Amino acid sequence: MPAGRESTRSRLPSLTGMRFLAALLVFVFHVATVFAYPDAETAAGVQSVTGRLAFLGVSFFFVLSGFVLTWSARPGDGAGSFLRRRLCKIYPNHLVTFAVALILLLVLAKPVTGVLPNLLLFHAWIPDQSIFNSVNVVSWSLSCELVFYLFFPLLYRWITRIGEKHLWWWASGVVVAVLCVPFVAEIAIPATDGDPLQAGSSTSQVWFVFIFPPVALLQFVLGILMARIVLAGRWFGLPLPVAALALVGGYALALLVPYNFGINATTIVPIALVIAAGAVADVRGRRTLLRGRTMLWLGEVSFAFYLVHYVVLLDGRELLGLPRLSVGGEVALSIAGFAVSLALAFLLYLGVERPVMRRWSRARRPRHRRAPGRTGFPPGHEPAGSAPRPRGAG
Repeated sequence: MPAGRESTRSRLPSLTGMRFLAALLVFVFHVATVFAYPDAETAAGVQSVTGRLAFLGVSFFFVLSGFVLTWSARPGDGAGSFLRRRLCKIYPNHLVTFAVALILLLVLAKPVTGVLPNLLLFHAWIPDQSIFNSVNVVSWSLSCELVFYLFFPLLYRWITRIGEKHLWWWASGVVVAVLCVPFVAEIAIPATDGDPLQAGSSTSQVWFVFIFPPVALLQFVLGILMARIVLAGRWFGLPLPVAALALVGGYALALLVPYNFGINATTIVPIALVIAAGAVADVRGRRTLLRGRTMLWLGEVSFAFYLVHYVVLLDGRELLGLPRLSVGGEVALSIAGFAVSLALAFLLYLGVERPVMRRWSRARRPRHRRAPGRTGFPPGHEPAGSAPRPRGAG
């Protein structure tokens, strides 16, 4: 089957599997930050190698969100219904993990900051680490996702008007914009040398390059454009394994370039290629290691896993009062943290995410069809609720 317009009804199991791998990258990054190393040199070495994994995982989620929401576009759904589904998807899980994280902070007598901005998912807009990394640290990405969802109807209207032969040019332009962001940060925002793992950078620069929602929106827009490229039959046929190798190379390069440029400038193109190549592989019925039953299940719970894992790794250890262990003990503790995080993620998915989506994500059908042209989307281009949607970052 060609990767053209008829592929809009195809499911994307490989992309579902990819969601968990992206969440796993963030998990490994956080394991490296809480691991009790035998010496400072070993800690610095491991953390320097894993220090961009969280950026890679979250950047993957941002591009994937734009891709899958565009892929699932269907007639007959309004902007209000779309936002309702997305809020039902991200907010109940956020509310539960926010409450648990807040309780643990109080029990452990840790500083509590940014409660209201975090609760309302506004905290990514504030360039203060005590705010955007408040309560459940990883929830800042949901603040960005909320902005993506609010702007998606308008962005979708604009991007569907781009001529098919110009799609690659627009995608290239967005990539150039992403590449320019670190230069802007270097020029406009002072750097500090306070953190040796961020040499030549600063928290404010990192916030601007990656967390600031209008800048993060560029990655979401790239996902929309890549979906349109595939749907329009403009994909140039790059196989998924080759795209994956390019992503590995992009991450290796990220460890060599200045910190601000290693955040996502070297990986944004490979990420987009991997997602598009995975979708094309699914449309054409090609076998991948990502579409098995286990990977599909892991992909389904990956959003919940993403939200619970850091609370388990950091607060769980402190709550239990675990001392510094040997390397083997720390590895075993990390594996246990993974197992506990996965179990809690499944419970959150089973007890909160899935029931809420089934019960409240769809409004009751009106008795009369709504008049055309009042949905906020151009006729024939409204997003639907039945196709697979991105997990892991909301």
